[in-house]
Amino acid sequence: MQSLMTLAADPAAWAALITLIVMEVVLGIDNLVFISILSNKLPPEQQAKARRLGIGLALIMRLVLLSTIAFIVGLTAPVFELPWKGPIGEDGHAMFELAFSWRDLILIAGGLFLVWKATNEIHHTMDPTPSHDVLDKKAPIAINFGAAIIQILLLDIVFSVDSILTAVGMTDDLPIMVIAVIVAVALMLVAANPLANFINANPSVVMLALGFLLMIGATLIADGFGVHVPKGYIYAAMAFSGLVEGLNMASRRAQQRKAQAAPVEKSDSVP
Repeated sequence: MQSLMTLAADPAAWAALITLIVMEVVLGIDNLVFISILSNKLPPEQQAKARRLGIGLALIMRLVLLSTIAFIVGLTAPVFELPWKGPIGEDGHAMFELAFSWRDLILIAGGLFLVWKATNEIHHTMDPTPSHDVLDKKAPIAINFGAAIIQILLLDIVFSVDSILTAVGMTDDLPIMVIAVIVAVALMLVAANPLANFINANPSVVMLALGFLLMIGATLIADGFGVHVPKGYIYAAMAFSGLVEGLNMASRRAQQRKAQAAPVEKSDSVP
């Protein structure tokens, strides 16, 4: 209790908390986009439940990992190294690492899963002739509730490891990490339904979100191989793409309003 009071009176601790909350929220966007897309494949009555359960599992996973800080830090220690040194850059060092830790292997596996999942969903979205075993050919390809939760859990593990390692790198105070994680996950829970409904109501946004998942998956794989892409670049590209899509949506709505108003104007001009 005394340590908590000491932290509460320390301005540096508050600065670290706010910074870490922002970082955790930003890192949680990837997790939330995946949960939103996957839950939208379920029947309507199960979608909100899947989102709540998926985000709840993400919180539990992060808190469990926070309780084993020494174990998490140990995940960054190399477990094996390939004999091939890889191409040499201009600085005389290898262009990417071939010594892999458990964290690297988790990121690579998660990235490959994201790339496969996003590619599969894009294929279903683009395929003009769905399989004949689907009763309603106009409906999206559905999955059952258990399969959705398992896939969400697998990605929760990947994103939780990345999130907690980020927290460990920013502060040494466990209470700050716990508070930041709880606040970030609570914000994810508040934003889950509005984001999923927005994605579901705008088909072009679905494709954009799947493109984001492809990019995130590729970034995780690169990170696992030691090629660290600054996350600021990734989120700046996502924000710019979202802005362009927002302008396209506004343009389409303006054209629809104009098309709807045209017959009325024409009929009013007839004597």
